[in-house]
Amino acid sequence: MNQRLFRLIIFFNKLLIWFVGIIIPLNLNGQEPLVIPKIKTDIDFDGSPFEEVWDQVKTLPVAMFMPNFGREPSEKTEIRIFYNDSYVYVSGRLYTKDASTIRNTTKKRDEFGGNSDSFGVVFDSFNDNENALCFITTPSGQRTDFTVFNDANTSNGQMPFNDSWNTFWNVKTTVNEEGWFVELRIPISSLRFQETEGKTTMGLITWRWIPNNSESIMYPLIDPKYGDFAFLKPSQAQEIIFEDIKPKKPIYLTPYVLVGWQESSTLNHAETEYLYQSEPIFKVGGDLKYGITSNLTLDVTINTDFAQVEADDQQINLTRFSLFFPEKRQFFQERSSVFDFNLGGPNNLFYSRNIGLYEGIIVPIYGGARLVGRVGKWDVGFLNMQTAEAKGYSKVHDLQDSTLLVSENFGVLRARRQVFNEYSYLGAIMTSRIGIDGKYNISYGVDGIFRIFGDDYIDLKWAQSFETEATNNPFSLAPAKLRLGWERRTIKKLAYNFSYSRSGEDFNPGIGFEARDNYTRYGYNVQWGWLPGERSKLYSHNIFLRGSYISRIEDRSLESVEIGPGWEFQTKNLFQGNFQIIYNTEDVDEGFDFSDDAGIPIGKYHFWNSEIMFITPGTKPIWAIFMANIGQFYDGTRLSFDVNPTWNISSSLNLGIEYQYNQLNFKDRGESFNAQIGRIKILYMLSTKFTLSAFIQYNSAIDAIGSNIRFRYNPREGNDLYIVYNEGRNTNLNRETPHLPNISQRTIMIKYTYTFSL
Repeated sequence: MNQRLFRLIIFFNKLLIWFVGIIIPLNLNGQEPLVIPKIKTDIDFDGSPFEEVWDQVKTLPVAMFMPNFGREPSEKTEIRIFYNDSYVYVSGRLYTKDASTIRNTTKKRDEFGGNSDSFGVVFDSFNDNENALCFITTPSGQRTDFTVFNDANTSNGQMPFNDSWNTFWNVKTTVNEEGWFVELRIPISSLRFQETEGKTTMGLITWRWIPNNSESIMYPLIDPKYGDFAFLKPSQAQEIIFEDIKPKKPIYLTPYVLVGWQESSTLNHAETEYLYQSEPIFKVGGDLKYGITSNLTLDVTINTDFAQVEADDQQINLTRFSLFFPEKRQFFQERSSVFDFNLGGPNNLFYSRNIGLYEGIIVPIYGGARLVGRVGKWDVGFLNMQTAEAKGYSKVHDLQDSTLLVSENFGVLRARRQVFNEYSYLGAIMTSRIGIDGKYNISYGVDGIFRIFGDDYIDLKWAQSFETEATNNPFSLAPAKLRLGWERRTIKKLAYNFSYSRSGEDFNPGIGFEARDNYTRYGYNVQWGWLPGERSKLYSHNIFLRGSYISRIEDRSLESVEIGPGWEFQTKNLFQGNFQIIYNTEDVDEGFDFSDDAGIPIGKYHFWNSEIMFITPGTKPIWAIFMANIGQFYDGTRLSFDVNPTWNISSSLNLGIEYQYNQLNFKDRGESFNAQIGRIKILYMLSTKFTLSAFIQYNSAIDAIGSNIRFRYNPREGNDLYIVYNEGRNTNLNRETPHLPNISQRTIMIKYTYTFSL
């Protein structure tokens, strides 16, 4: 056989293996589906799972996930699950040899952390190996629920879960000298699923966390090569089967009423003085949630309000590009992964903060609707919102009550479905932004993610935007964005992530986020990781090489380069850290400023810097995060560090402090810039129903203090009383002319919501 023919045979064999790998669905955890028993009875729902009905249910075969993978748990753990016509019940008998070691450091709704003992269950309710619903509790009976998306993968720089998702469920717990015990009761109507021939298949993951031992116990046992969020990974869940499960379809109607008072100081037309204004606040509105089918949910909102939302974290911009602020408003967070069309990092074709916010001004939202779920084999999402006009001071027209933004309609339509195998998808999205003045912006995108073999995935995305007064040539790359990626999702041995992006000069998604425009980018991250085993104090560590090359499209000239090696680690008692040395090149074609006294002029710069991060164990009452950036910075030097300690004083009181320091020096130009941010967060939890939080932050770059104080009474899901106080205070009144007012804005609001089940 000649050499050429031999190579040809080898090539076709590899091609056949690849083809089989993407066409044939694989059960990666290698276990047969588990049939969940249906027991036609209710239980005495009291947090003590010792009734006879529980003994009729087999316990799940749990094992240790960390610190020593696959070992027998150090504490006896019995987890059971069954269902009836109304609820899915999950119980945990969480025995503890020394009950004094049980930690219970939080009572606040959705305040989940590693400092408290906890018990959790994950349902991949559509069995799509990518999305899931998670329910967690602690010994106090605290409730945390969130959605998991992107198969718990963090390679795009985003956390793979959304903790703003809430649904109706309940939990009861008891604690005694033998340990702590829990019963979860989840209404079948709170789980969205798809029934086929009388059977419903889901994925299941359960776990127990013991912070005193830094130990997690779980079922099924998932390979730790998938990283920190392996315990949330839907594609590795145990398949379970429910037979004859029929959800009710209740209608939840949640009206609200809000009253309050607001004060503000605004510059007059002549810009000679600030005028004090005050007025009462009164709003009514509400939301409606209706499960059209077991797998399709409609949400309608009228006069949408977000008074209870926590203030944004202040940021110092040391770049020449836009800052990204995460969405905190619950309506836009809930099921937000359905609408995700990530274009790398924070870039996205849909960025919900474009709706109802404009240059720091809150834009009233008349209302809207959202429809999410599954139709046949398609995961679908539809969102439509109508905003009012935004008014404020316009420097362009020198008018105090000028219309800054006309009333607009925002629309998003998203659809995805599995192709080839259980881990590959094709999808499309369309967004629209249309003003009553006739201006429009329409964007569309198509995407696909394909598991080609093992843990290797290819990610493809294409998008275009069209808007008023633009050329809008669909056959041109100018209004288009292209992204290609290939990654291996593991932290063990060889892993990599290669990406290519191209963003045209006219690409402008009207309700999206793009930090840069008109560029081509090559990105890479290659690493080799180790999971050392029982004898090592290290749980995992890896060495890596990361970097990117960005050039301008019009002349292919270099814009930015960064490259550097590093090392990151995690110990078995949960110390974490990383260190990286980075070489940078920046070609600045348009100067930018940090303040009136310092900036970066046009020019080409080469410099080195280092980044450090260190995290102490979150299982301790006091733990901290430390980050630093030290080294050269353009033609100067930079010293930046961020210290963020948290003290869980008790199960009722938590204290968090953060201090951020930035010092830039450009000695050759005689310029410098110093900016600091200080934050303090205080959380007092009288019980799981009463919480009081204070968030106060100081930003030296704008000489201002912002305060956000919130009281919440939450007797049950869907019933809330909020009292919210917001204040903006200037600390250097003489830095501008005319002198700034002491108080820039102040509001106090009382908001009450009540949910009716119809």
